[in-house]
Amino acid sequence: MKRILTATVLILAVFALLFFGQLWMITLAAAIVAELAAYEYLKLASVGAEAHGAHLRIPVWWMAIATAMAFVVTLPNFPVEAQLPVLSALALLLFAWNGFRAPLVQVLPDTAQGLFGLIWIAYPLTLVPLLWKQEDGPALVVFLMVCVWAGDIAALYVGKAFGKHKLAPRLSPGKTWEGSIASIAGSLAAAGLVIWIGDFLTARGNLILHITEPIWQTLLLAAVLNVAAQVGDLLESAVKRGAGVKDSGTMLPGHGGILDRIDALLVAAPVLWLALLLKDRFNLGRF
Repeated sequence: MKRILTATVLILAVFALLFFGQLWMITLAAAIVAELAAYEYLKLASVGAEAHGAHLRIPVWWMAIATAMAFVVTLPNFPVEAQLPVLSALALLLFAWNGFRAPLVQVLPDTAQGLFGLIWIAYPLTLVPLLWKQEDGPALVVFLMVCVWAGDIAALYVGKAFGKHKLAPRLSPGKTWEGSIASIAGSLAAAGLVIWIGDFLTARGNLILHITEPIWQTLLLAAVLNVAAQVGDLLESAVKRGAGVKDSGTMLPGHGGILDRIDALLVAAPVLWLALLLKDRFNLGRF
């Protein structure tokens, strides 16, 4: 019951923000989620390092500032080209900090793990407000979220009821091929529902969920996003198993940590961004 209540509150809050919020609100919300997830990542990385007899030296202040700056440079006042130089400068700052303070054997792994956290968590979440402010922004982000959530729900319940064949037992013993296939089917069904609702609203003059691309492209994109989301889930499981923990944290009652809830999104969002770039490059039309 606690799990369902938490999920309901989160889903309602996200949809309210997407449909009624402004760009600064969505950017701020994504940044807060990124900061919390980055903090969980630091704890995971630290536990994993200690399990191998090492001590992680990624300063919390650096992670907080770097995560915030990743969002600041996406604001309208900054050119798109600013993001890479700023991220590079942040990486060099951490490199210098570790170089002068950490044991030499730790300089490279500590710097690499800090930069990985920034790329794995902060950068993908900066794509949420960037997607939202596109011409079809709200529809894009809703489509992304629905595909990820529907696939996750289908995999959970079908996998528990019918799962027999392990998908990736070394990474996540509980996941099965039956659940994985159900996840793809769930995302396709959810995508079809979004298309139907969008057409229904469009016929009545509301273009908030209007999708112009052919149905087959939308369904193909839903399947691709689902596979990306499943990969993201498995990769986070690999990080947790390497650290010897079950959940990334306890911030969400019944769900574990923030990172546990957004792991699929962290891979699916960049894949959607890449798909849009490819559509533009090859003139495949708008979403």
